[in-house]
Amino acid sequence: MNLNKLNWGILGAARVNERLLPAIIETSNSQLVAIASRRAGAAKATLEKYAPQGFIEKHADSVTCYDDMDALIHDKNVEAIYCPMANEEHAQWALKAIAAGKHVLIEKPMTTNQKEIEAIEAAANKASVKVMEGFMYRFHPQHKRLQEIVDSGLIGDVLSARASFSFLMKEARMYRINRSMANGGGAMWDIGPYAIHSLRWCFAQNGVPAEPTSVIAHAKLNAHGADIVTSGVLDFGNDAQGRARFGNFDISFERSRKSEYEIIGTKGWVKCHAAWVFQNDVPVISWATEDGKFAQEQFAPANHFTLEIEHFSDCVLNNKPPHLTFADAKGNCKAIEMVLQSITSGTKILR
Repeated sequence: MNLNKLNWGILGAARVNERLLPAIIETSNSQLVAIASRRAGAAKATLEKYAPQGFIEKHADSVTCYDDMDALIHDKNVEAIYCPMANEEHAQWALKAIAAGKHVLIEKPMTTNQKEIEAIEAAANKASVKVMEGFMYRFHPQHKRLQEIVDSGLIGDVLSARASFSFLMKEARMYRINRSMANGGGAMWDIGPYAIHSLRWCFAQNGVPAEPTSVIAHAKLNAHGADIVTSGVLDFGNDAQGRARFGNFDISFERSRKSEYEIIGTKGWVKCHAAWVFQNDVPVISWATEDGKFAQEQFAPANHFTLEIEHFSDCVLNNKPPHLTFADAKGNCKAIEMVLQSITSGTKILR
Protein backbone atom coordinates (compact mmCIF):
# COMPACT_ATOMS: atom_id res chain seq x y z
CA MET A 1 0.00 0.00 0.00
CA ASN A 2 1.16 3.53 -0.83
CA LEU A 3 1.17 5.14 2.62
CA ASN A 4 0.25 8.50 1.11
CA LYS A 5 -2.42 7.52 -1.40
CA LEU A 6 -5.18 4.92 -1.51
CA ASN A 7 -5.70 3.07 -4.80
CA TRP A 8 -9.36 3.20 -5.83
CA GLY A 9 -11.47 1.17 -8.22
CA ILE A 10 -15.02 2.04 -9.31
CA LEU A 11 -17.65 -0.66 -9.86
CA GLY A 12 -20.11 0.50 -12.49
CA ALA A 13 -20.66 3.35 -14.92
CA ALA A 14 -23.42 5.02 -12.87
CA ARG A 15 -24.24 8.68 -13.45
CA VAL A 16 -22.97 9.63 -9.97
CA ASN A 17 -19.49 9.11 -11.44
CA GLU A 18 -19.89 12.60 -12.85
CA ARG A 19 -19.11 13.83 -9.35
CA LEU A 20 -17.33 10.88 -7.68
CA LEU A 21 -14.81 9.96 -10.37
CA PRO A 22 -13.14 13.40 -10.52
CA ALA A 23 -13.29 13.59 -6.71
CA ILE A 24 -11.16 10.44 -6.43
CA ILE A 25 -8.71 11.79 -8.99
CA GLU A 26 -8.43 15.23 -7.42
CA THR A 27 -8.17 14.18 -3.75
CA SER A 28 -4.58 14.36 -2.50
CA ASN A 29 -4.64 11.05 -0.60
CA SER A 30 -6.38 9.03 -3.34
CA GLN A 31 -5.77 7.83 -6.86
CA LEU A 32 -8.00 6.12 -9.38
CA VAL A 33 -6.45 2.94 -10.77
CA ALA A 34 -9.42 1.03 -12.24
CA ILE A 35 -13.05 1.29 -13.34
CA ALA A 36 -15.34 -1.53 -14.48
CA SER A 37 -18.75 -1.99 -16.07
CA ARG A 38 -20.74 -4.98 -17.33
CA ARG A 39 -21.44 -3.11 -20.56
CA ALA A 40 -18.67 -3.41 -23.12
CA GLY A 41 -16.77 -0.14 -23.46
CA ALA A 42 -18.82 1.68 -20.80
CA ALA A 43 -16.00 1.88 -18.26
CA LYS A 44 -13.64 3.54 -20.71
CA ALA A 45 -16.39 5.86 -21.94
CA THR A 46 -17.21 6.90 -18.36
CA LEU A 47 -13.57 7.64 -17.62
CA GLU A 48 -13.20 9.73 -20.78
CA LYS A 49 -16.46 11.58 -20.12
CA TYR A 50 -15.97 12.48 -16.45
CA ALA A 51 -12.21 12.65 -15.84
CA PRO A 52 -10.90 16.19 -15.22
CA GLN A 53 -9.56 18.02 -18.25
CA GLY A 54 -6.07 16.86 -19.18
CA PHE A 55 -6.14 13.72 -17.02
CA ILE A 56 -6.48 11.24 -19.87
CA GLU A 57 -3.59 12.77 -21.80
CA LYS A 58 -1.26 12.61 -18.80
CA HIS A 59 -2.43 9.34 -17.26
CA ALA A 60 -3.65 7.28 -20.22
CA ASP A 61 -2.09 4.08 -18.92
CA SER A 62 -2.66 4.56 -15.17
CA VAL A 63 -6.34 3.54 -15.06
CA THR A 64 -7.37 0.05 -16.14
CA CYS A 65 -10.82 -0.15 -17.73
CA TYR A 66 -12.59 -3.49 -17.32
CA ASP A 67 -15.68 -4.94 -19.01
CA ASP A 68 -15.79 -7.49 -16.19
CA MET A 69 -16.52 -6.28 -12.68
CA ASP A 70 -15.11 -9.37 -11.01
CA ALA A 71 -11.80 -8.63 -12.73
CA LEU A 72 -11.63 -5.26 -10.98
CA ILE A 73 -12.48 -6.80 -7.62
CA HIS A 74 -9.54 -9.20 -7.98
CA ASP A 75 -7.14 -6.55 -9.31
CA LYS A 76 -4.28 -6.62 -6.79
CA ASN A 77 -3.58 -2.93 -7.46
CA VAL A 78 -7.03 -1.93 -6.19
CA GLU A 79 -7.21 -1.32 -2.44
CA ALA A 80 -10.61 0.38 -2.08
CA ILE A 81 -13.76 0.13 -4.15
CA TYR A 82 -16.55 2.63 -4.69
CA CYS A 83 -19.87 0.83 -5.31
CA PRO A 84 -22.56 2.92 -7.06
CA MET A 85 -24.55 -0.03 -8.44
CA ALA A 86 -28.35 -0.26 -8.36
CA ASN A 87 -29.65 -0.11 -4.78
CA GLU A 88 -30.65 -3.76 -4.67
CA GLU A 89 -27.21 -4.86 -5.93
CA HIS A 90 -25.11 -3.10 -3.28
CA ALA A 91 -24.90 -6.03 -0.88
CA GLN A 92 -23.93 -8.57 -3.53
CA TRP A 93 -21.01 -6.55 -4.86
CA ALA A 94 -19.90 -5.18 -1.50
CA LEU A 95 -19.64 -8.70 -0.11
CA LYS A 96 -17.61 -9.80 -3.15
CA ALA A 97 -15.26 -6.86 -2.68
CA ILE A 98 -14.85 -7.50 1.04
CA ALA A 99 -14.14 -11.19 0.39
CA ALA A 100 -11.32 -10.02 -1.88
CA GLY A 101 -9.91 -7.91 0.94
CA LYS A 102 -11.03 -4.54 -0.41
CA HIS A 103 -12.24 -1.55 1.59
CA VAL A 104 -15.64 -0.39 0.30
CA LEU A 105 -17.47 2.93 0.06
CA ILE A 106 -21.09 2.06 -0.78
CA GLU A 107 -23.29 4.71 -2.35
CA LYS A 108 -26.37 5.33 -0.22
CA PRO A 109 -28.43 3.39 0.64
CA MET A 110 -25.92 0.85 1.89
CA THR A 111 -28.50 -1.85 1.11
CA THR A 112 -32.28 -2.19 0.98
CA ASN A 113 -32.63 -4.27 4.15
CA GLN A 114 -30.98 -4.50 7.55
CA LYS A 115 -30.00 -8.17 7.29
CA GLU A 116 -27.75 -7.36 4.37
CA ILE A 117 -26.09 -4.56 6.33
CA GLU A 118 -25.48 -6.98 9.18
CA ALA A 119 -23.91 -9.44 6.72
CA ILE A 120 -21.65 -6.71 5.33
CA GLU A 121 -20.67 -5.62 8.83
CA ALA A 122 -19.79 -9.18 9.86
CA ALA A 123 -17.77 -9.72 6.68
CA ALA A 124 -15.94 -6.40 7.08
CA ASN A 125 -15.03 -7.19 10.69
CA LYS A 126 -13.76 -10.63 9.71
CA ALA A 127 -11.67 -9.25 6.84
CA SER A 128 -10.50 -6.18 8.83
CA VAL A 129 -11.54 -3.75 6.11
CA LYS A 130 -13.27 -0.37 6.28
CA VAL A 131 -16.82 0.04 4.93
CA MET A 132 -18.92 3.20 4.91
CA GLU A 133 -22.26 4.35 3.52
CA GLY A 134 -21.77 7.17 1.03
CA PHE A 135 -23.68 10.16 2.39
CA MET A 136 -21.40 12.80 0.88
CA TYR A 137 -23.48 15.73 2.18
CA ARG A 138 -22.44 15.06 5.79
CA PHE A 139 -18.85 16.06 5.00
CA HIS A 140 -19.62 19.63 4.01
CA PRO A 141 -18.63 22.13 6.75
CA GLN A 142 -22.08 23.72 6.80
CA HIS A 143 -23.57 20.71 8.60
CA LYS A 144 -20.93 20.75 11.33
CA ARG A 145 -21.64 24.45 11.88
CA LEU A 146 -25.39 23.82 12.00
CA GLN A 147 -24.82 21.15 14.64
CA GLU A 148 -22.64 23.56 16.62
CA ILE A 149 -25.52 26.06 16.67
CA VAL A 150 -27.91 23.40 17.97
CA ASP A 151 -25.41 22.16 20.58
CA SER A 152 -24.76 25.71 21.78
CA GLY A 153 -28.36 25.99 23.01
CA LEU A 154 -29.07 29.00 20.78
CA ILE A 155 -32.37 27.56 19.54
CA GLY A 156 -33.20 25.79 22.82
CA ASP A 157 -34.43 22.22 23.03
CA VAL A 158 -35.02 20.58 19.64
CA LEU A 159 -38.68 19.56 19.30
CA SER A 160 -39.33 19.58 15.58
CA ALA A 161 -37.54 19.16 12.26
CA ARG A 162 -38.52 18.98 8.63
CA ALA A 163 -36.69 17.82 5.52
CA SER A 164 -37.60 18.41 1.89
CA PHE A 165 -35.72 16.75 -0.98
CA SER A 166 -36.83 16.69 -4.61
CA PHE A 167 -35.88 17.00 -8.25
CA LEU A 168 -37.87 16.86 -11.47
CA MET A 169 -37.51 13.39 -12.99
CA LYS A 170 -36.17 13.44 -16.55
CA GLU A 171 -36.27 10.71 -19.17
CA ALA A 172 -32.62 9.76 -18.63
CA ARG A 173 -33.33 8.93 -14.98
CA MET A 174 -36.43 6.78 -15.46
CA TYR A 175 -34.41 3.69 -14.51
CA ARG A 176 -34.81 4.81 -10.91
CA ILE A 177 -38.56 4.12 -10.99
CA ASN A 178 -38.81 1.09 -13.32
CA ARG A 179 -39.24 -1.40 -10.45
CA SER A 180 -41.18 -1.57 -7.21
CA MET A 181 -40.17 -0.17 -3.84
CA ALA A 182 -39.73 -3.76 -2.64
CA ASN A 183 -37.13 -4.25 -5.37
CA GLY A 184 -35.15 -1.08 -4.68
CA GLY A 185 -36.99 1.32 -6.96
CA GLY A 186 -38.69 4.63 -6.25
CA ALA A 187 -38.02 7.94 -4.56
CA MET A 188 -37.74 6.53 -1.04
CA TRP A 189 -34.65 4.46 -1.93
CA ASP A 190 -33.24 7.26 -4.09
CA ILE A 191 -33.62 10.64 -2.38
CA GLY A 192 -35.50 9.37 0.67
CA PRO A 193 -32.29 8.28 2.42
CA TYR A 194 -31.17 11.93 2.54
CA ALA A 195 -34.43 13.08 4.11
CA ILE A 196 -34.47 10.33 6.73
CA HIS A 197 -30.75 10.67 7.48
CA SER A 198 -30.93 14.43 7.96
CA LEU A 199 -33.95 14.12 10.29
CA ARG A 200 -32.21 11.50 12.42
CA TRP A 201 -29.21 13.81 12.72
CA CYS A 202 -31.45 16.76 13.63
CA PHE A 203 -32.35 14.93 16.85
CA ALA A 204 -28.84 13.53 17.44
CA GLN A 205 -27.49 13.26 20.97
CA ASN A 206 -23.73 13.30 21.62
CA GLY A 207 -22.99 12.68 17.97
CA VAL A 208 -25.36 9.70 17.69
CA PRO A 209 -28.37 10.10 15.37
CA ALA A 210 -31.79 9.43 16.87
CA GLU A 211 -34.14 6.62 15.90
CA PRO A 212 -37.91 7.06 15.40
CA THR A 213 -40.30 5.15 17.63
CA SER A 214 -42.99 5.11 14.93
CA VAL A 215 -43.59 6.23 11.36
CA ILE A 216 -46.60 7.10 9.25
CA ALA A 217 -46.31 7.88 5.53
CA HIS A 218 -48.31 8.34 2.33
CA ALA A 219 -47.13 8.03 -1.26
CA LYS A 220 -48.07 8.26 -4.90
CA LEU A 221 -47.05 5.08 -6.74
CA ASN A 222 -46.51 4.50 -10.45
CA ALA A 223 -47.47 1.43 -12.49
CA HIS A 224 -44.31 -0.39 -11.34
CA GLY A 225 -45.13 0.08 -7.66
CA ALA A 226 -42.40 2.69 -7.21
CA ASP A 227 -43.13 5.80 -5.18
CA ILE A 228 -42.91 9.09 -7.08
CA VAL A 229 -43.90 11.30 -4.14
CA THR A 230 -43.78 10.40 -0.45
CA SER A 231 -44.52 12.40 2.69
CA GLY A 232 -44.48 11.28 6.26
CA VAL A 233 -43.84 11.85 9.94
CA LEU A 234 -41.21 10.24 12.12
CA ASP A 235 -42.07 10.20 15.83
CA PHE A 236 -38.89 10.51 17.90
CA GLY A 237 -40.75 10.16 21.19
CA ASN A 238 -41.27 12.68 23.95
CA ASP A 239 -38.34 14.48 25.54
CA ALA A 240 -37.56 14.47 29.29
CA GLN A 241 -40.21 17.16 29.83
CA GLY A 242 -42.88 15.16 28.02
CA ARG A 243 -42.85 17.35 24.92
CA ALA A 244 -43.48 15.69 21.54
CA ARG A 245 -40.66 15.47 18.99
CA PHE A 246 -41.65 14.99 15.36
CA GLY A 247 -39.70 14.97 12.11
CA ASN A 248 -41.67 15.71 8.93
CA PHE A 249 -40.36 14.85 5.49
CA ASP A 250 -41.44 15.14 1.88
CA ILE A 251 -39.65 13.83 -1.18
CA SER A 252 -40.68 14.05 -4.82
CA PHE A 253 -39.68 13.39 -8.42
CA GLU A 254 -42.41 15.80 -9.58
CA ARG A 255 -40.97 19.05 -8.19
CA SER A 256 -38.01 21.30 -8.84
CA ARG A 257 -34.68 20.65 -7.15
CA LYS A 258 -34.70 21.15 -3.38
CA SER A 259 -32.53 19.74 -0.58
CA GLU A 260 -33.23 21.57 2.64
CA TYR A 261 -33.79 20.73 6.27
CA GLU A 262 -34.77 22.86 9.26
CA ILE A 263 -34.58 22.35 13.02
CA ILE A 264 -37.05 24.13 15.33
CA GLY A 265 -36.43 24.44 19.03
CA THR A 266 -37.99 26.15 22.04
CA LYS A 267 -35.97 29.34 21.50
CA GLY A 268 -35.55 29.54 17.74
CA TRP A 269 -34.73 27.70 14.53
CA VAL A 270 -31.84 26.95 12.18
CA LYS A 271 -32.03 25.98 8.52
CA CYS A 272 -29.79 24.38 5.90
CA HIS A 273 -30.94 25.83 2.59
CA ALA A 274 -29.19 23.32 0.31
CA ALA A 275 -27.69 20.00 1.35
CA TRP A 276 -26.88 19.15 -2.30
CA VAL A 277 -24.27 21.71 -3.32
CA PHE A 278 -21.88 21.92 -6.24
CA GLN A 279 -18.23 22.66 -5.61
CA ASN A 280 -18.49 26.32 -6.65
CA ASP A 281 -21.71 27.04 -4.74
CA VAL A 282 -21.71 29.37 -1.74
CA PRO A 283 -23.84 27.50 0.83
CA VAL A 284 -25.98 29.43 3.31
CA ILE A 285 -27.51 28.49 6.63
CA SER A 286 -29.79 30.84 8.54
CA TRP A 287 -31.09 31.02 12.07
CA ALA A 288 -33.43 33.10 14.21
CA THR A 289 -34.32 33.31 17.88
CA GLU A 290 -37.37 34.27 19.91
CA ASP A 291 -35.70 37.50 21.05
CA GLY A 292 -35.54 38.83 17.48
CA LYS A 293 -32.05 37.85 16.40
CA PHE A 294 -31.59 36.68 12.82
CA ALA A 295 -28.49 35.77 10.87
CA GLN A 296 -27.33 34.19 7.65
CA GLU A 297 -23.97 32.48 7.50
CA GLN A 298 -22.15 31.82 4.25
CA PHE A 299 -19.51 29.17 3.63
CA ALA A 300 -16.61 29.02 1.25
CA PRO A 301 -17.24 26.70 -1.70
CA ALA A 302 -16.33 23.09 -0.95
CA ASN A 303 -16.71 19.79 -2.79
CA HIS A 304 -18.40 17.39 -0.40
CA PHE A 305 -17.59 14.45 -2.69
CA THR A 306 -13.89 15.26 -2.44
CA LEU A 307 -14.18 15.66 1.34
CA GLU A 308 -15.94 12.28 1.58
CA ILE A 309 -13.24 10.51 -0.44
CA GLU A 310 -10.52 12.26 1.52
CA HIS A 311 -12.11 11.13 4.80
CA PHE A 312 -12.53 7.50 3.77
CA SER A 313 -9.01 7.30 2.35
CA ASP A 314 -7.63 8.78 5.58
CA CYS A 315 -9.55 6.17 7.59
CA VAL A 316 -7.95 3.37 5.57
CA LEU A 317 -4.45 4.81 5.39
CA ASN A 318 -4.33 5.69 9.08
CA ASN A 319 -6.65 3.00 10.49
CA LYS A 320 -9.33 5.37 11.75
CA PRO A 321 -13.04 4.55 12.19
CA PRO A 322 -15.29 6.10 9.50
CA HIS A 323 -17.47 8.99 10.62
CA LEU A 324 -20.59 7.21 9.32
CA THR A 325 -20.97 3.93 11.18
CA PHE A 326 -22.73 0.62 10.59
CA ALA A 327 -25.10 1.53 13.42
CA ASP A 328 -26.05 4.68 11.52
CA ALA A 329 -26.57 2.71 8.29
CA LYS A 330 -28.77 0.14 10.05
CA GLY A 331 -30.79 2.89 11.75
CA ASN A 332 -31.42 4.67 8.46
CA CYS A 333 -32.40 1.45 6.70
CA LYS A 334 -34.78 0.50 9.52
CA ALA A 335 -36.52 3.89 9.33
CA ILE A 336 -36.89 3.61 5.55
CA GLU A 337 -38.28 0.09 5.89
CA MET A 338 -40.83 1.47 8.37
CA VAL A 339 -41.81 4.19 5.88
CA LEU A 340 -42.34 1.61 3.12
CA GLN A 341 -44.37 -0.62 5.45
CA SER A 342 -46.57 2.34 6.33
CA ILE A 343 -47.12 3.17 2.65
CA THR A 344 -48.05 -0.43 1.86
CA SER A 345 -50.29 -1.00 4.89
CA GLY A 346 -51.78 2.47 5.18
CA THR A 347 -51.11 2.41 8.93
CA LYS A 348 -48.68 3.74 11.49
CA ILE A 349 -45.70 1.44 11.95
CA LEU A 350 -44.12 0.99 15.38
CA ARG A 351 -40.42 0.32 15.71
